[in-house]
Amino acid sequence: MTALFDTLSPLARAAVPAHSTGFDPALVLWEETMPGGAHWSGVVRRGTTLRLTDLQGRANVAALFFAHEDRSERYNMPDTLKAQHTAFLTRGHVCYSDMGRVLCSIPEDTCGWHDTVCGLLDAERCAAQYGVARYQEHRNAMHRNARDGLLVELGKWGLGERDLVPNVNFFSKAVPDADGRLRFDTAHRAPGQHVDLRFEMDVLVALSAAPHPLDPSPRYAPGDVRLTFWRSGTAGADDPCRCSCPENERGFVLTERCFL
Repeated sequence: MTALFDTLSPLARAAVPAHSTGFDPALVLWEETMPGGAHWSGVVRRGTTLRLTDLQGRANVAALFFAHEDRSERYNMPDTLKAQHTAFLTRGHVCYSDMGRVLCSIPEDTCGWHDTVCGLLDAERCAAQYGVARYQEHRNAMHRNARDGLLVELGKWGLGERDLVPNVNFFSKAVPDADGRLRFDTAHRAPGQHVDLRFEMDVLVALSAAPHPLDPSPRYAPGDVRLTFWRSGTAGADDPCRCSCPENERGFVLTERCFL
């Protein structure tokens, strides 16, 4: 499903249900639920915030970000991590493009850890862990994997396999064990957790709600995710994402020069 969120009419905005989201419902542009396993894409405009909410405590949201005006500029995992001296994302962090600009920032997060290194569940691993459930027999209960779901969404925008760069897995935590192997933290997620992505550029967003590739559950039961979009404005001078480190201050300045 695709959308351009700066084109909604006042009537459409008024029809959006208000939840306890911590912001003015009058600023809400759009809200919908992405079922577990499903995928979504759309262009989110600068100054808009997307809140992802884990409705059942079972969600994983694999995300890719591309600059809308030039999609060869996209989320860069290595630069995002090394610039902010971290291995995961949470409040105060930003997602950098490969041009050093801030695609989106995280001003609020109740989850505390979002995986950046484990990649995507693919069809082979999905079938090996959960079995095969095809649309022809199972309809909406089919087993979807993140790699194929994101490829479907990217194809709507003229992108493809070469554009599957390392992604973010929101709501999921993976930590190394004593032998250095990454282990999925099954106690990390909880119903109602949310993370806010405030967009500092016009960004093409592609999402998949398929399971995390290291989730050990033998049952295919990915959780639903609520998507809420509202007019938030961009980061101010004292914003925690801007002030969290000198690298981020420089990243915001570089980004804002594009919109002078």
